Amino acid sequence: MTSTEFPVIEMRNISKQFGQFFANKNINLELKKGEIHALLGENGAGKSTLMNILSGLLEPSSGQIFMNGQEVHIDSPTKADQLGIGMVHQHFMLIQDFTVVENIILGTEPLKGMTIDRDQARQAILDLSKKYGLSVNPDAKVESISVGMQQRVEILKTLYRGAEVLIFDEPTAVLTPQEIEELMVTLRSLAKEGKSIIIITHKLNEIKQVADRCTVIRRGESIDTVEVEGVSSRELANMMVGRAVSFRTEKALAQPTEVALAVNDLTVTDERGITLVDHLNFQVRQGEVVGIAGIDGNGQSETILAIAGLLPYEGQVFINQKDMKGLTPRQITESGFALIPEDRHKHGLILDMKLEDNIVLQEYYRQPYSKHGFLNFKAIQEHAKKLIDKFDVRTTSEKASARSLSGGNQQKAIIARELDLAPNVLIAANPTRGLDVGAIEFIHKALIEQRDANKAVLLMSFELDEILNVSDRIIVMYDGKIVADIDAKETNEQELGLMMAGTSYQEVLALRTQGGEA
Repeated sequence: MTSTEFPVIEMRNISKQFGQFFANKNINLELKKGEIHALLGENGAGKSTLMNILSGLLEPSSGQIFMNGQEVHIDSPTKADQLGIGMVHQHFMLIQDFTVVENIILGTEPLKGMTIDRDQARQAILDLSKKYGLSVNPDAKVESISVGMQQRVEILKTLYRGAEVLIFDEPTAVLTPQEIEELMVTLRSLAKEGKSIIIITHKLNEIKQVADRCTVIRRGESIDTVEVEGVSSRELANMMVGRAVSFRTEKALAQPTEVALAVNDLTVTDERGITLVDHLNFQVRQGEVVGIAGIDGNGQSETILAIAGLLPYEGQVFINQKDMKGLTPRQITESGFALIPEDRHKHGLILDMKLEDNIVLQEYYRQPYSKHGFLNFKAIQEHAKKLIDKFDVRTTSEKASARSLSGGNQQKAIIARELDLAPNVLIAANPTRGLDVGAIEFIHKALIEQRDANKAVLLMSFELDEILNVSDRIIVMYDGKIVADIDAKETNEQELGLMMAGTSYQEVLALRTQGGEA
């Protein structure tokens, strides 16, 4: 058998043990040349651990890795680089103060005498970006470019190092729909060029869109590898979770009562004086879920941060008929408010603190968690264990650091903490980002349960199917303004997409009346 007939990568009986806990147990994975291979599993199933082994960040407890039929020992990221294996992580590993070029060449700088040959590096990056359709500004600082552009920089960084095997860990978790479509085109282009790709994702439609084969992992063990063309999204979901999963949240008709959140003439400007939120007016009543739809960057994030007391604003925000102007985030929370933040690392968790401490971040100063200024560690631990079990947060221990959890389990820990506050007003910003279908089903039901308990829920999401599935009423935002406030039952993804792009509600109605395709 020639080397070209061997799989590019073969992982045999890979196990990774942390104490008594097996993150991976006898997993087998095979990657062919020019293939896009999806790795599917629940949050905490062991997907990222397996890929961290392949990329040299972790060493397996047992098992073997072969490249083109030859056994290899990958004991560091440098060794993975040398073997042509590159990984684009879910949370980008870029230095914000460096330029695009400086980030890409870091550690592999071309020299001209005793100095870095920046012109050569710049030209090499421009050639790569042109070849793979990954347009970047090589001279821009990373802190000034979009998330989608930062991901292109990460991809170019692996290609610059000569990667033939590319691993993408949840690559669409922070991208807009337009950026996701661009990434799918890039993945197909890379595969066509002969690159071999492993993509970790929870999004079944993305697997169906680009993957050739899919390996399903459940609780650290490989369940099966299937040809994507021959299975449905529902079959993949059932394999992943081990049970039938509902893609539609069943809910009774909303019975809204009094106004719990009122936003009057809300205006937010940035430090340059540019208006990001432009005189917004809306209400959310108890007993309803109001969804905010809009393309990222149209003021939704700033609206939510202002309501939560995390951004200065002009105008008024009333929670439970109480004016929030000038109150601290803690005082706002104590007024019956909870926030599932859009950025779980920036506003949701203290990553190097224990999971149990993160779970009581909103209440640690109250009884029974503290008394006379002293923390009650036993009460904190018991409370954390209860929520970890209730929300199925996969962790080795409640004393593990929040950083050690998978992204999806970090999200579940935040959701557990905020829902446990029993708020009268709950804002959920992209609450299911990075979650698997089983966890999404659980969270959607939890939001509806909040509504049915006569609580007010404001849901912001970039997933239009989520907005339509969970919301009773939908606010569409464009350029910092509300362009529509409509009943969720009376619209669809196409109409929402048009309004999100700036088409007025009146124009959409006219298209609908004419029988045209909205």
